[in-house]
Amino acid sequence: MITSFRGEFEFLSNFSPSEVEFEGMKFSTVEHGFQSAKTLDLTERKLIQESTTPGKSKRLGRKVTLRPDWEEIKIEVMETLLRQKFSIPELKEKLLSTGTQTLVEGNGWGDTFWGVCEGVGRNELGKLLMKIRGEVNN
Repeated sequence: MITSFRGEFEFLSNFSPSEVEFEGMKFSTVEHGFQSAKTLDLTERKLIQESTTPGKSKRLGRKVTLRPDWEEIKIEVMETLLRQKFSIPELKEKLLSTGTQTLVEGNGWGDTFWGVCEGVGRNELGKLLMKIRGEVNN
């Protein structure tokens, strides 16, 4: 079981560099793309796109004008971005190298939707990564 997307497994993190595209805009990380997808305001999207770190993009994403359908589409958006990331041959091979291990986005910042904090959480990010791994392995 992989319980942290740091160190050897940092490539699994949405903060790890990998160019992705969302609605015609290119982003330097999945985090940048995901945070920009939260809003329909192109000015806010551009600010997130140009933010210098994934952490800054995440902070900006907390302040955007949230699109009305966000809760309905956020998992689909994440999956789309992750599929792009792991279509990069080097990253695809790294994902496959995790074998059949359970992938858990363990965290200490209270994210119980995308990950698991203090043993509690849905681990939606881990589930998506395992789904994609299973599909690219076939």
